[in-house]
Amino acid sequence: MGLDFVRVNIGEDLLGKKDAQRFLPILTTIFFMVLFMNITGIIPFLNIAGTSIIAVPLTLAIISYVTFIYAGIKKSPKNFFKNSLFPSGVPWPIYIIVTPIELISTFIIRPVTLTLRLLMNMMVGHLLLVLFFAATQFFVVDLGGWWTLLGAGSLAFGFVFTLFEILVAVLQAYVFALLTAVYIQLAVAEEH
Repeated sequence: MGLDFVRVNIGEDLLGKKDAQRFLPILTTIFFMVLFMNITGIIPFLNIAGTSIIAVPLTLAIISYVTFIYAGIKKSPKNFFKNSLFPSGVPWPIYIIVTPIELISTFIIRPVTLTLRLLMNMMVGHLLLVLFFAATQFFVVDLGGWWTLLGAGSLAFGFVFTLFEILVAVLQAYVFALLTAVYIQLAVAEEH
């Protein structure tokens, strides 16, 4: 079911059947790796997502980036970089402005945003869970008395945010794999 989800909803919807088949192994690996590394953030006594350590999202972003460039060069060896940096239909003098923007947005910003989006979402979720459960411990154990009511409230919010963190873990895996497929699709599009 998971493989079909990635194949149909991420691969075939964006890349078509032929290219989805070609890139299904990398898209599936990225989806499930991000998903399982994200889920570790809610496992008791482990409590840190593997993707909240910068090396993991950075490595995945570099793999996504290299796949994007590989797909583009494989599709159009001579024209990939030219078409990426000099879009068709733009008047020649405007290339002075457009080309640096395309260079930065396509070849620098993409891997950075992939890395930071995943890293920050998982770090913030982890911090929220730590704050709620640390507040519960503080109110119940350290202060006691009527503060226990606040401890019960922070414990309830901790459980609610744990469920929310599961949703975010799945969503981030989907978004990372989806953006990788979008970048590949941009690289293999006919104008490239």
